[in-house]
Amino acid sequence: MHLGKRLAVMMALGAFAGPAMATEITLYSGRGEALVSPLIAAFEKETGITVNVRYAGTSELAVLLQEEGERSPADLFWAQDAGALGAVASRFQALPTDLLERVPAAYRDREGRWIATSGRGRVLYYSTERVSTDELPASVFDLTDERYRGRVAWAPTNGSFQAFVTGMRVAHGDEVTRDWLQAMAANDARAFRNNTTQAIGIADGEVDFSLNNNYYLLRFLAGDANYPVGSTLFADDDIGNLLLVAGIGVLDTASQSEGALQFVEFLLSPQAQQYFTGQVFEYPVTGEVIENPALPSFEAVQASAPDVDLNDLDDLEGTLALLRDVGLL
Repeated sequence: MHLGKRLAVMMALGAFAGPAMATEITLYSGRGEALVSPLIAAFEKETGITVNVRYAGTSELAVLLQEEGERSPADLFWAQDAGALGAVASRFQALPTDLLERVPAAYRDREGRWIATSGRGRVLYYSTERVSTDELPASVFDLTDERYRGRVAWAPTNGSFQAFVTGMRVAHGDEVTRDWLQAMAANDARAFRNNTTQAIGIADGEVDFSLNNNYYLLRFLAGDANYPVGSTLFADDDIGNLLLVAGIGVLDTASQSEGALQFVEFLLSPQAQQYFTGQVFEYPVTGEVIENPALPSFEAVQASAPDVDLNDLDDLEGTLALLRDVGLL
């Protein structure tokens, strides 16, 4: 994002918060620094609260929180997916009811321990230069066919991909998921570091397809309307269309719970939600913002998504074990 645009966003966000006693909070963030640092800076400016951030992969931080236990310095955990939040939900304190009611029940923990901050959909990216319409698969399971050999990118170390695998385990069982992972690997699926590099890999001609989140491509298209990558959904109810959320929880060992709750409330403010949809190209979770016309309607995305409860995506450990067992980690 250009500096001028960042400043404009931060000035708009500045309308949210009032004065607060200066203190510090510690945030473990599985969300990328480039995405969320403008929000954090705006929160610091308006509240006087310093946010000490530890950035790392979502699954890495979830494991770290489990290892640290009560010794963790973290006040908050901001995760890229609900699976990681569910994996450490027992470490969170219950959030206030008025805060939880800001989002639909489907986008928060059943016991009120974590809450979604934004949403995104799993989609298929493809080369607009090398892929014809009749090559677009109806199901993510079709990608094991010979016609896709060596042409598909995935990112087994990525938190969103791991949440998708957990969703497949919930919807189809461990045996089907294992078979699919092994068949994809046998079909020479190409491993990339993350979602951004997968999109670049398509544009550069390394691969023709990738399993990805909806918003990465929109960022490329915002800078180049002719970027040679498109996106599509699979057939309705396919697990490849899984809806995911980023979310946050306050640790039950937090030393600065009040400041941590202020940060959660900030992320649900209209100004922050507008940032998520307007600048990050994710879906807002509060319904208090102007829709981004570059995004497909959330209603259409919901209609095509499989019926998977985000609260059931809590077995991150089992998914990591499966990915290791099939040689992908």
